[in-house]
Amino acid sequence: MIVFVNGERMALPDGMTLRQLIERQGLGSAACAAEINKRLIRRSEQETTLLQDGDSVELVTLIGGG
Repeated sequence: MIVFVNGERMALPDGMTLRQLIERQGLGSAACAAEINKRLIRRSEQETTLLQDGDSVELVTLIGGG
């Protein structure tokens, strides 16, 4: 399937979850906000949220500072 991750086209296997994509992007341990098609996905829903062909995914890492 084809999805768009932060504006970049990406080919992914069918049945991939949002959490799997986050880990594939190397963000597994980072604080990360995620939305699919402009809908914010809670961290507790990431493992059960399946990506669909044509989805637009935005991943934003959160960085603390002072």
